[in-house]
Amino acid sequence: MPTLLSVNVGMPQDVSWEGRTVHTGVWKYPVHGPAMVRRLNIDGDGQGDKAGHGGEQRAVLVYQIQSYRHWQRHFGRDDLGYGRFGENLTVDGLPDDEVCIGDRYRIGEAEFEVTQPRVTCYRVGLRMGEPELPALLVSHHRPGFYMRVVREGHIRAGDQIVRTRTGPGELSVADTDALLYLPDRDPAKLRVALNIPALSPGWQGSFRELLEAADSPAADTGPAWNGFRALRVTAIVPESTTVSSIRLAAPDGSRLPAARAGQYLTLRIPQPEGSSRIRSYSLSSVPEAEADGYRISVKREPHGTASGYLTTELRPGTVLDVAAPRGDFVLDEGTGPVLLISAGIGLTPVLAMLHELALRGSDREIWWIHGARGPREHPLAAEAHTSLTSLSHAHEHVFYSAATPEERSRAHAAPSRLTKEQLIALSLPADATAYICGPTAFMADMQDALTTTGIDPARIHTELFAALPAITPGLTGQAGRRPHQPPGRPGTGPLVTFARSGISAPFPDGKRSVLELADACDIPARWSCRTGVCHTCTTPLLSGDIAYSPTPLEPPPDGHVLICCARPSTDVVLDM
Repeated sequence: MPTLLSVNVGMPQDVSWEGRTVHTGVWKYPVHGPAMVRRLNIDGDGQGDKAGHGGEQRAVLVYQIQSYRHWQRHFGRDDLGYGRFGENLTVDGLPDDEVCIGDRYRIGEAEFEVTQPRVTCYRVGLRMGEPELPALLVSHHRPGFYMRVVREGHIRAGDQIVRTRTGPGELSVADTDALLYLPDRDPAKLRVALNIPALSPGWQGSFRELLEAADSPAADTGPAWNGFRALRVTAIVPESTTVSSIRLAAPDGSRLPAARAGQYLTLRIPQPEGSSRIRSYSLSSVPEAEADGYRISVKREPHGTASGYLTTELRPGTVLDVAAPRGDFVLDEGTGPVLLISAGIGLTPVLAMLHELALRGSDREIWWIHGARGPREHPLAAEAHTSLTSLSHAHEHVFYSAATPEERSRAHAAPSRLTKEQLIALSLPADATAYICGPTAFMADMQDALTTTGIDPARIHTELFAALPAITPGLTGQAGRRPHQPPGRPGTGPLVTFARSGISAPFPDGKRSVLELADACDIPARWSCRTGVCHTCTTPLLSGDIAYSPTPLEPPPDGHVLICCARPSTDVVLDM
């Protein structure tokens, strides 16, 4: 009969790691005598990162002595005491390929229910001193599993483990783990998983997304071309005192690949000293509406060398290096109401969406909501208004914060900034899908307002051209650092350019991955496992070639790279 060998607890602590501090509860140690199990935890235990660990669905982590022996052989180690894998319960039995999601077990006075496999996380590798361990736990089908507490009570080492109920679907922990993290997943098993009530909500959401992707595969999710290609400037049209539209076409006159409304182009912009800057700009119309190719609309920013060149120095006939249209800030295929919300030059991607809706003759309910200081800071206003008048169910709301009464009257604009309160007052449809672009604070306010009105946060989409917010689980003291060149002597490897952050640096000797270089430069990065498993670090690769070490368990989509295990083979440009 399965037996509880050890109860292990530990409170979160700050641990030094690669020059940074990690707040983690992965250090667990055996309890001598009985331990009280409560709904959210075992007395004396805690988690440092509640986003990935802990809570009702992940109250207790289980690992097997059989897996201990496996890793002792694999690593050639004999120093693995109970709790070393961050588990609360070290057990004899309950293998991952036999225990099923929804199984219930009685241990001592308490009863538990299996909810999900262990979340793959770099901290178990940190605790073990084996950085590749998160990937190995998945590839060797030995993740361990979480349980929720059905009945509280005391447990202690030596207690027998009695199964009191078998989970529906008979989906093992190992199979569940493979469904999320390994390729060639079976849609039938995804459906089985979604019908298991005990499966934690986070894993249900991930499986739902995977099943939707399997049921409706995209024809081609990769970029239309690799790297940068030459496009010729065919026209430059001033739209306001600070904004100009630039049309780009293939030099040979051939038709450019289709792009979706809301996507962006990335340009390599020449500089006077002979270098170049990498900048991204939204398409401001859809290619079907522009016979001569793509159109972007660029605002000249104070002290902006790239935008200054594009709006004042660029001339028709100039050839620019341009990466293929990218981005998932695109219109859905639904039939419900659409909210297009913008401020300032943020109108460009939602204007392209408006053009697409007009070209389709859409009968969806469309709300155009835009804020600007006044007409001189409101480029493409007439164009937007014309498209709106062609649609049968369109609403137009413009807000001018610094305009004369006559200017507001001509534009039918409200005398106010577009604020959270103003948006709520519009009585927007609760079943709408929203697309928001503008300054970061503006987008946050609009998201908050829409959520307050009852719109599902999953249907609220934003576009951000600055670096995306970092995901760095467990790290402390990272806020407020601006991206910079890496410390120490310059590297001798290929040039790595972080396009959104404006940093280019040769790949340093001794770095294992692009992620490590981003860390050294304080580039906002998104990661969790750091071993090519979780795909949190998936990043668009605009140009160049990379090699992987270790090889990811599942490759990223075309045109993307897993920066946590990627090294540049040539000069690369990353959209981060």
